[in-house]
Amino acid sequence: MNIVFMGTPEFAVPSLVALADSGKNIIAVVTQPDRPKGRKQILTPSPVKERAEKLSFPIYQPEKVRDPRFIETIKTLSPDVMVVVAFGQILPQTLLDVPRFGCVNVHASLLPKFRGAAPVHWALIEGERETGVTTMLLDAGMDTGPMLRKKSLTILPQETGVTLSQKLSHLGATVLLETLEDLEKGKLHPIPQDPKLATYAPLLKKMDGEVVWEESAVRIERKWRALTLWPGMFTYHRKGLIKLVTVRVSQEIIRAQPGEVLDAGKEAIIVATGQGSLEILELQPENGRKMTVSQYLSGHPLMRGERLGEK
Repeated sequence: MNIVFMGTPEFAVPSLVALADSGKNIIAVVTQPDRPKGRKQILTPSPVKERAEKLSFPIYQPEKVRDPRFIETIKTLSPDVMVVVAFGQILPQTLLDVPRFGCVNVHASLLPKFRGAAPVHWALIEGERETGVTTMLLDAGMDTGPMLRKKSLTILPQETGVTLSQKLSHLGATVLLETLEDLEKGKLHPIPQDPKLATYAPLLKKMDGEVVWEESAVRIERKWRALTLWPGMFTYHRKGLIKLVTVRVSQEIIRAQPGEVLDAGKEAIIVATGQGSLEILELQPENGRKMTVSQYLSGHPLMRGERLGEK
């Protein structure tokens, strides 16, 4: 089969490599345009583009996949199937209709749970014990197409957004190969999703990283693990922003106002939450370096009874 591969972040790279290593006929790779990155805003290619260049695949980088000129380009390639893995744009119906076998998508959840842009992170935030990968046929909806194959894995107690994403990216590559093998043999049996069971994983924003002290310590810790890479968890001390580098759920059970400092010792700052308390072990002031609690307190006195989170 002639395959057009569409993907952008690191999550999509194992799927691209798996297709190449298995000898699949990739006729083009489509990825997002190069974007400014870092403090110096240097124009940087996507991880998929970097790998596609090493593999010598033709590369296309449309600003918008809805552009009629891009759609005509894909039509001239006559793909049998398009594989879509975390591409980053919604495909219009005119593009979905191009390949004769449709568009196979690799989604990092057990659909119909966690439809949307951030399924890995929301599975952690919501305290799921299990997640996985689903391949499906794309339709015009947001992750609403019929399912093809599923594989699950257990979420470990200390799993982070980074480690879970890495595991799911490799699992996704395996499931993708199995799906395409079934497609070639005519053995696929698409299963419609039950919309009544659907949950959602909306795109994360920077403000999702702000600690809501009214939430439980357990949920705040789960958010911290989920958002480690971006945007990170942060709060405010005397109107100055501080990033929470390392935290854990405290064993202390003291009734106090959410955000109230229960103790500020050399090892940890213990803060009351809506349920239970949280220990801050390492932190980083805005525009500063990572510090232990002892280092931070030497320059930023923090008294018992003070409230964190006040801007």
